[in-house]
Amino acid sequence: MPTLTDPNFADSVIYICEHNADGAMGLIINHQMDIPVKAIFDQLELEYQDEFARPLLFDGGPVQRDRGFILHPSCDQQWESTTAISDEVSLTASKDILCDIALGVGPKDSLITLGYAGWDAGQLEEELSGNSWLTIPAEADIIFKTKSTERASAAALSIGLDLRMLSHEAGHA
Repeated sequence: MPTLTDPNFADSVIYICEHNADGAMGLIINHQMDIPVKAIFDQLELEYQDEFARPLLFDGGPVQRDRGFILHPSCDQQWESTTAISDEVSLTASKDILCDIALGVGPKDSLITLGYAGWDAGQLEEELSGNSWLTIPAEADIIFKTKSTERASAAALSIGLDLRMLSHEAGHA
């Protein structure tokens, strides 16, 4: 929401990967860093084709920024740590998927993130009740087929909301 001013999350679109009694974990999907995926390939000493090394990494969130997560469409191919988040989206955090992406044999679409957003038990619920977040059903096309700079607007429009119409003042009825 516009009232959220925390610099880690201002103007963020977060895909929630897990939410249970212990807390929640998600990835920011609209904040690209000025670091190409090539930097990760080089650091891990992976062979790669230049065309697959050009995309930019995403800032997945403020927790464990040295840890990588790959959000990708669900497919028949599985990697060492692939977890299905939904019928359409999977999360993988193992090196084997990076090897495949580097050579162009991984998932066609993917977001490679560093770090994640995390909430302790009850914390996200408290933030939701305080109007810090707008919740919208996830759509794979918005995650993988929409430019990162347009994901917030596209997500809001999916429920008929124009973000420019939201007030920076919070209200409680």
